[in-house]
Amino acid sequence: MATPDDVSQASPTASTPEQMRALTHPLRLQILELMGDEGDLTATRCAELTGESVASCSYHLRQLAKYGFVERVDTASGKERPWRAVRHFSVRPDLEVPGALPAAQAFGDLWVTRVFDRIRDWMAHVDGDDPEWLLASTQTSSRVWATREELDELSRGLEKLTEHLQGRWEDPAKRPPGSRPVNLFASAWADIES
Repeated sequence: MATPDDVSQASPTASTPEQMRALTHPLRLQILELMGDEGDLTATRCAELTGESVASCSYHLRQLAKYGFVERVDTASGKERPWRAVRHFSVRPDLEVPGALPAAQAFGDLWVTRVFDRIRDWMAHVDGDDPEWLLASTQTSSRVWATREELDELSRGLEKLTEHLQGRWEDPAKRPPGSRPVNLFASAWADIES
């Protein structure tokens, strides 16, 4: 498990109740999404984009930093230092830690709701988009029989789908001409045995 001290070496994993609770806040998720869209943010810019106060954004940025989800950006100026998101964190509860599973469930509920809201917003406005971008998009689902090992392999494969595209959020120079932000939501789970 990554900690704030080794964030630069590895993507953080939220596995304790405290780490997951740090993410289970609508403004904190919005801040992380904005960093994906806007890049590095100061608390002042965060306040402008969210309509929250600078003090509130500063507090939530510090909470995200405490658990390794954002970090300060070194700048040469003496002005307010921006924050940057540490990309590709994962949420995997440590089932040996009391309260970890309920914390993961609360985070999952908030996160899935936000993702579905974004999908619904896209569907409501897709008629104004370039038809070629629409046809390049997909919504798909599958229902198959698999072993636990096969499900684990499928889940890890889904996580790797975008590895070759990494670094483009952080470094605009890596974005090919004509590229746009693209969202991928995938979930693989087994039915609960009754």
